[in-house]
This record gives sequence, C-alpha cells and structure tokens, in this order.
Amino acid sequence: MGRLTTRTPVTRISLNDGDSAVRRRADTLVVEEPLEIRIVGEALTVTMRTPGHDLELAAGFLVSEGVIAASGDLRSAIHCGGPGTGSAATSLTIGPAMVGTPASTENTYNVLDIALAPGLAPLVTDIARNFYTTSSCGVCGTASIDAIEKQSRYDVATDAAAVDAAVITTLPDTLRAGQAVFEKTGGLHAAALFDAASGELLVLREDVGRHNAVDKVVGWAVLEDRLPLTGTVLQVSGRASFELVQKAVMAGIPILSAVSAPSSLAVELATASGLTLVGFVRGSSMNVYSRPDRVRVPAPSRL
Repeated sequence: MGRLTTRTPVTRISLNDGDSAVRRRADTLVVEEPLEIRIVGEALTVTMRTPGHDLELAAGFLVSEGVIAASGDLRSAIHCGGPGTGSAATSLTIGPAMVGTPASTENTYNVLDIALAPGLAPLVTDIARNFYTTSSCGVCGTASIDAIEKQSRYDVATDAAAVDAAVITTLPDTLRAGQAVFEKTGGLHAAALFDAASGELLVLREDVGRHNAVDKVVGWAVLEDRLPLTGTVLQVSGRASFELVQKAVMAGIPILSAVSAPSSLAVELATASGLTLVGFVRGSSMNVYSRPDRVRVPAPSRL
C-alpha cells in the first residue's frame, strides 16, 4: 500500500464473560498528510488527505469551485517536495494517459502546482474564506452559505437519467467490496461512480476525507474528458452533506446515493438543483429526499 497505510503498536484489550486479555500488537492505520494545491506558484488551499490520486483530487476540487470544467482547462501539473523534503519536482501528464500511473497514485510529494489553460482566471481567495480544509469538512472555512453556493455549468434538473431501485440497493455492497485500504485499516471513506442504466462501476476512490474521495472521482472524470457526468449515480460511504451535493451538481451528476442520512441543507440544495438525493440505503430499503421520479420502482405484485 506504500504511503497509503502505516503500522503502529497498540495495546489490545479484550473483555469476555468476566475474563480479560491484554496484549501488544501492530495495527494498520490509514495515512493522513497535507496536500498544498498551488496555481502557478501561488498557494490556493491545503487539504488533509490520504496520499494518492492527487491530481484527480486537485482537479475535482477546482471543478467544485467552478474554476474548471474539462481537462482542457488544465495546462500542466507538477508535484514538488515540501519544505525539508529535498525532493525534486515531478511533472504529471494531464489527460487520460496519467490515470493509474505511479506518479499519480503513490508519490512522495505534498505540494501540487497547477497551471490553468490560457484565459482561465485562478480562484481568488479573500477573507470570506479560509482555504485550509480538514479531512472531515471541505467547507469549514466558509463564512456563509451564499459564499459556497456555486453556479454550475451543468443543469442536472434536465438530466433524463433513471435508475432501478433494485440497482441502488446493490451499490453500497459494491462500494464496500472495492475498498482495499478500508479492508486493512477500517478508517477510510469511499465514493464511487456508477452508470445509472446498467449499474456498471466506473471508478472508485478512497480517502480519509469524504469530500476528498468525491473530488478524486470527479477529478478522474475531468482527466477522462467525461464531464458533465450525465446518466450517473454517485454512491458515498457516509452521510450526504451539503458539500457533497454541491460537488455532484458542479460535476453534472444527477443522482447521489448515501448509506447514511443527509443534512437538511443537503436536501434543500438537492431540491433546488433538481438532483435526486437518496439516503439510508441499507438492505432493500432507502429514503428518496428529492426527485423520486428518477428512481424506478417495480409495480406491486397482485394476488
């Protein structure tokens, strides 16, 4: 797993029917490290993430902020060592050729410097937002709801996508089965993109931050020139927050499904945007909070 996981000693305590056992053993932890994203040398944001697929993470973040909408909006990207690393810069290829290369999946750098295509203005930071983001919240530095509601280039309300309810019930298990690092650590979120019509898994990404996992999925789509993501379902491993709904809308994803609950603001944004929001997908049941017309339910059997 490289820098995705690390080993640490722990004291294991087991209690069972009045008996107890204490022993030392090694435990596997998921790695959490900072990634600084720069635009032509200017620091834009620092996010705590699980190393790997950093270019996808940055590309997805820029989509969610309304800065880019296609791989052609990115001119170049360079991984460079942070202070004290002594590491030289490594150029990353922009486009489908970079996906899955060692430079994109397991690097030794924590700084990513991106150049945008000519004519694209970089995101301007000001006192309304602190662009340090933690692994648990991608919008914690935002001063107000007005500051984080972005205008998407894609209208998910007009997307004609539809998905069988039976397909949605299978997505959490498919997501869980693809979480290789979670299997070792139990400490990662995941996001996966599925074709709504067939249920085919298109891409799956893991990260210590749920918003990072979604950014990596969206960034994959950017580098594959697949935006907008019409006719797709985004499945996430945790709850559905406002920021995850926003990221889906900005990428043109019409359906968002979560194994846990949505927040009230997530439902409000989904309703206003015309996105189908599904929560509590567990076993054979689910709650559909907005645009239920996209979820096909078989007619009840008649005796």
